Amino acid sequence: MCAAGRRRGRRQRALLCVVLLAAWQAAWGQLRYSVPEEMPKGSFVGDVAKDLGLQLPEIRDNAVRIVTESRTQYFALQEKMGHLVTAQRIDREQLCESVQQCVLRCELIVEGEMKFYGIEVEIVDINDNAPSFQEADTDLRLSETTAPGSRFPLPDAHDPDSGRNSLQSYELSGDEHFSLAVQTGPGGDQRPELVLAKALDREEAAFHELVLRASDGGDPARTGTARIRGTVLDANDNAPVFSQAEYTVRVPEDVPVGSVLVTVRATDKDEGLNGQVKYSLKKKKSSSQIFHLDSETGAITLARSLDFEEGDTYELDLQAYDGGALYDTAKVMITVTDINDNAPDISVRSALNEISEDAQPGTVVALLHVQDRDSGANGEVR
Repeated sequence: MCAAGRRRGRRQRALLCVVLLAAWQAAWGQLRYSVPEEMPKGSFVGDVAKDLGLQLPEIRDNAVRIVTESRTQYFALQEKMGHLVTAQRIDREQLCESVQQCVLRCELIVEGEMKFYGIEVEIVDINDNAPSFQEADTDLRLSETTAPGSRFPLPDAHDPDSGRNSLQSYELSGDEHFSLAVQTGPGGDQRPELVLAKALDREEAAFHELVLRASDGGDPARTGTARIRGTVLDANDNAPVFSQAEYTVRVPEDVPVGSVLVTVRATDKDEGLNGQVKYSLKKKKSSSQIFHLDSETGAITLARSLDFEEGDTYELDLQAYDGGALYDTAKVMITVTDINDNAPDISVRSALNEISEDAQPGTVVALLHVQDRDSGANGEVR
């Protein structure tokens, strides 16, 4: 009887092991929801209990919880109804400024059953931002000998919304001497330019007042404006010319602050004030806080530490102008290369409190998660 009992016990433990493995394999799943940004805390995201076939008592009794890799908890589980809800107001632009599709990920852990389910929530953009110019007033200095058809860069607007809610068009008003042209960059960005449509005469008009309006595609559309003041100067017949239309730089992410990354150069054939070249950086997003351009020498230095995981490419738009206010433009592309500056991070998502000493090989005892923020070979863990 004792021998038969031991055999039955071993068979039961073996069966239990098989059941545990089967439950573990069945635990893999993926749920996907979407919710508009800026919804109040506690807003409904999805019916987790219904979509996973969980019973409400099961949710309450099995220590079901939501975990996320980020420090901020954006979602919570409403145990009374089994609903996934927002844990705070979510600003899409703050989370995903340069990402077209904004997706937040979390996991639902059923500790008592050793199950977990992946959950993806897409944060849908709403038109909560109007296009805006970093500088509301811009001064242009134009030579009266400038030929009709000449073009001058105008400040561009920025709208953190995405899709149709982002910046769609520009409009210029105020003066028959000027018209507007909009160039499309390699990435689809719009770059407004002022086109001289009619010859200038300083004696006729020394100043020209213009208004540049930027509009998005929302319904209703939202707009932002910038005032352009053009000052007409006497003759300056040569514009600065950059030595390159585009400068390309590759730097490791641990380059010291204060290092000179590249020095741009433009020359002007004129003499005196009209031949003195100065440089300016079109401030756009956060790039102006990371890099500093010396207006006299054209040297671009690192003003703040780089982090490959935060940004691996930067694009700077430069202007070179002389004393007579003629311009040339160039682009600087800075590529940041990764170094192995992040150690792998391991976390225990769930673990059994106890295990039988005769548990069979293959018994699941813990859920582990390992992540390394580096890229390529530096981010591969084993």
